[in-house]
Amino acid sequence: MTKRDYYQILGVGREAAPEEIKKTYRRLAQKYHPDKNPDDTQSGERFKEINEAYSVLSDPERRSAYDRYGHLPEVRDFGDYSDFSPFGTGFGPLFEDLFEGFFGTGSRRRSRAQRGSDLRYDLEIELEEVASGAEKKITIPRQESCSSCFGHGARRGTQPSPCPTCRGTGQVRYSQGFFSIGQTCNRCGGEGQIVTDPCPNCSGRGRVKVEREISVRIPAGVETGTRLRIAGEGESGSRGGPRGDLYLQVEVLPHPFLSREGDELLCEGAISYTQAALGGEIEVPTLNGSQRLHIPAGTPSGKVFPLKGKGLPNLRGNGRGDQQVKVMIKVPTKLSPRERELLQELAALEQAESVGGQKGIFDRIKGKWG
Repeated sequence: MTKRDYYQILGVGREAAPEEIKKTYRRLAQKYHPDKNPDDTQSGERFKEINEAYSVLSDPERRSAYDRYGHLPEVRDFGDYSDFSPFGTGFGPLFEDLFEGFFGTGSRRRSRAQRGSDLRYDLEIELEEVASGAEKKITIPRQESCSSCFGHGARRGTQPSPCPTCRGTGQVRYSQGFFSIGQTCNRCGGEGQIVTDPCPNCSGRGRVKVEREISVRIPAGVETGTRLRIAGEGESGSRGGPRGDLYLQVEVLPHPFLSREGDELLCEGAISYTQAALGGEIEVPTLNGSQRLHIPAGTPSGKVFPLKGKGLPNLRGNGRGDQQVKVMIKVPTKLSPRERELLQELAALEQAESVGGQKGIFDRIKGKWG
């Protein structure tokens, strides 16, 4: 018996987009499903016809072959809808889309078009690049569709053949009593087709390993552990599937004199005893060059001075942090004769002040505790 045109069965034009075909299929499948029409035998036949049409028109490769050659004999064995089980798992793989429409889920079948794998790249950057952002060129080894066979795995000019074991369905069915059980075909691995004349460039795999150099933009303010997603830069999908994504794992390298706490930078500056006592200026290193910092007279060791806006930008755009400078009094370990002489004179003056009535720290402690 001559089969009806698949496009006429679904009531769509030959140029219909996949989304339109899927939407129409779901509407018709729900309308003619046997469970909704238990007393209508014609509805069951219509239901099988709708699913047969959708199984071909929803698959890019099969649709292309159908558009070129029309009906192929025994493209798929649909069985009888009386095999369906009310428990969900007994439904054939053709009805995945239908049951997703009814219940939000469904049986899973191996799709010919498979998304490519995601990739991870560990990226090291300098603290200066965190402050301003950076454009980095990286080399990624990844799987891409074979340019010779366009990802089909067959030698150019040939096509994969329907699997003779499963007759192109990707599954083999076994009857056990009243039940019909489907299993993945071992011969074709569930693909529904086999490559009899493999592509010499990719040995029939449909993909080859290459190295690609790509440019990535690192936003200012990133931290160690930040993960950046670069959409579509992962491995190529199989059978026309979309690419995976590339994930950059950022690590900020240690800086020789600056440390980081969030958006703020920390550093230490050494000052002499005389600078602490008399005041002065010191040079402080920043990410944008050195900056002079005024030290007031009488500055104690450990005093922290902020340099406004000299920290790091916030990753979410909430301004910029400060750089905190902690000054430490540097005690000399070697003294020249003149330095020793001056310090001895200073010590004598301090001793004289203590004797003159101003108690030193040890005298005050002694007086407090009796």
